[in-house]
Amino acid sequence: MSVSRPAVHPLEAPPLTDGAAVAPPHRVRMKDVQGMPGTPGSLVLRVCQLILSAVSLSVMASTSDFPPVTAFRYLVAAVSLQSFWSLTLAVVDVYALLVGRSLRSPRVASLFTIGDGITSTLTFAAASASAGITVFVVNDLDRCDVKHCGKFMSATAMAFMCWFAVSPSFFLNLWSLASR
Repeated sequence: MSVSRPAVHPLEAPPLTDGAAVAPPHRVRMKDVQGMPGTPGSLVLRVCQLILSAVSLSVMASTSDFPPVTAFRYLVAAVSLQSFWSLTLAVVDVYALLVGRSLRSPRVASLFTIGDGITSTLTFAAASASAGITVFVVNDLDRCDVKHCGKFMSATAMAFMCWFAVSPSFFLNLWSLASR
């Protein structure tokens, strides 16, 4: 049986400088962009998302007329999920900042990207549906005196602003995941 074996060629030791060995070159790492998980920018975005979604939820829940309309119930469910998601990731960001931990692993980045993508899509769809119903009630039915149109409009506007705050988080997480 003829098996080939690799040839071993010894290498020379690196030259010594000033009596010490030359340190290996450091790995170059991409700079953390503000807004990526574990940065102060990410914490600010998460807190903004939490405040806007909580305001939208509380304004919508303060009216008694939202349960019969499916779009408004969908808005309440979507901003409730967004509030929970934003609160959870804000706590994770605070932990990462306090401990000095990097949240750049592929699993964490993919979890954040998928979660932000799902919650932003749900929030945008719910805000769009609620805006359509609100415009229908205000312009076509002309029943704003009976309904709580101002509250519906402000809750819908807060949901859209929450979506605007989620979008940078989603795109930065997606960019971080794609640049690996």
